[in-house]
Amino acid sequence: MTRFILAALAACLVLTSPSRAETDDQVTARSDVIDLAGAFQNDGFKIRDGNFIGQISKDHSQIVAVNLYSGNAYWFTASTGQKLDKLKVSLFDDSGKPVSYMPYQSGPRAAAGFSPDASGLYYVKVALQEGQPATFCLIYSYK
Repeated sequence: MTRFILAALAACLVLTSPSRAETDDQVTARSDVIDLAGAFQNDGFKIRDGNFIGQISKDHSQIVAVNLYSGNAYWFTASTGQKLDKLKVSLFDDSGKPVSYMPYQSGPRAAAGFSPDASGLYYVKVALQEGQPATFCLIYSYK
């Protein structure tokens, strides 16, 4: 369990550190994930400012820690923008246990919808199930 939390904290430091000029892969991933998240805006969700960009492979998932509030609903969306990739987004509570969420998966795009019963720290895991190592972008929406 401690290993899970330390990995999440390390991922947060890497994913939120200032980056140099954006690469084409980062721009493509962000553009694709914003397109997917835009679909949730039709249901009243607001896209949160900021995004998480990182590298993933089949052997190396990324975990991002987020503070969520009960009474809100969230969609976490991710994409690599690469047609041959297959992503999965999953959610865990503060102790690393999986929580129940609504999954969405379509090739390089994946999302997880969640409404927490309790406010607190949660972890979002982005995993590459198929494809070559890639750049991904994760954003989330709330209402």
